Amino acid sequence: MEVSNLQKAKRILEENRQLNILKMLEKLTGDKQDRLANQIIDLDFEQLNRLYNMAKAKPEILEKKIEHIKYVDKNKLSEEDKNTYTQIGEKIIKNNEYAVVTMAGGQGTRLGHNGPKGTFMLDVKPEPKPLFQILKENLERANKKYGITLQWYIMTSTENDAETEQFFKENNYFGYPKEAIKFFKQGNLPLLFTNGDLVLDKDYTIKEAADGNGCIYKAMRKNGILDDMKNKNIKWVFIGAVDNALLNMVDPVLLGLTVAQKHQAGSKSIAKNSPTEKVGVFCKANNVPSVIEYSELPKEMSEMRDENGELLYGEAHIMCNVFSLEALDKISQVDLAYHVANKKTNYMNENGEFIEVTEPNAYKFEAFIFDAFNYFDEISILRGKREHDFAPVKNKDGNDSPNTAKELYNNYWYNK
Repeated sequence: MEVSNLQKAKRILEENRQLNILKMLEKLTGDKQDRLANQIIDLDFEQLNRLYNMAKAKPEILEKKIEHIKYVDKNKLSEEDKNTYTQIGEKIIKNNEYAVVTMAGGQGTRLGHNGPKGTFMLDVKPEPKPLFQILKENLERANKKYGITLQWYIMTSTENDAETEQFFKENNYFGYPKEAIKFFKQGNLPLLFTNGDLVLDKDYTIKEAADGNGCIYKAMRKNGILDDMKNKNIKWVFIGAVDNALLNMVDPVLLGLTVAQKHQAGSKSIAKNSPTEKVGVFCKANNVPSVIEYSELPKEMSEMRDENGELLYGEAHIMCNVFSLEALDKISQVDLAYHVANKKTNYMNENGEFIEVTEPNAYKFEAFIFDAFNYFDEISILRGKREHDFAPVKNKDGNDSPNTAKELYNNYWYNK
């Protein structure tokens, strides 16, 4: 006798001691019950239990041997070296062997914006533009310069995928060739209450959240993006975030340096403005390239300087990375470590009441894109300039806000 999906779901919940969800499943009827049962069947409880045990465990203090990592300062290159790297990079770009990926799965909530972050309007000269349009113009300049059409892949999330695609349609893709744009969704992971219970959302489904920018590699494999790139003979791929109004997605010097150094990955950095700036910095950790969070870097190390007076740990990661397609293929088959964050999440209780909370009550699990650097012996790091390369739109006010990004953008494009 065939076991129904409802019976399968009940058994799974019992085995994993998810008794609150089981009670709710038994109360539901019709489509709501079917939908929840199917969702439960699809969950990887082995992974969830492992992540929960990780979140509850006392943090393991790993002894890391942290060392300085070499970088090349773009602004101190000789003309000869700069020309060499430029020619190497431009050859790949002109051969249509280069593509661009934009991570755009986030919402603009912190900016007070209702919608995908890429739809946020930045009040720049000569007229306000959404972040997506600013990036499009960046690609358009490169297309015009090199006589090509760059393939543009945009990673959305379950939360904003439909709205993002609709925004592009309504704006006629900002004049970019529609056939050169491909959207794909990043993955999700369920949230867990601090007691290990799954969280039920107001539509009676298991509440999930995007699984971090480090899951872009698996998402590219799962959604056929890597296969599409192979079919288009793409050899090198840029990956950057949607919220940097000065993001240079087509920098032949970064690409050429990475190729010339025979590395599979490269990244643009900027110099920290002080030892206390709250940014992740490049280093070697246990002999492999890494990005260490500012909170993990001991104060005495954050203040160390080299013989030229430069901070020894002063190269900030600004989400401006290039990878060979071969490297992306490799990383997409690796399970990057998940990091846990305590989050506030509203939920449906066992009485069918939707509860809004004011304090963190759940665990969210995310992978970070830069953890992939650990899988390479070396990566190329090219130091750029803050005023040329980094105008983040993160906060509603103050540092890294629309006002600071607008000023940096206008200074770069109109006050040269």
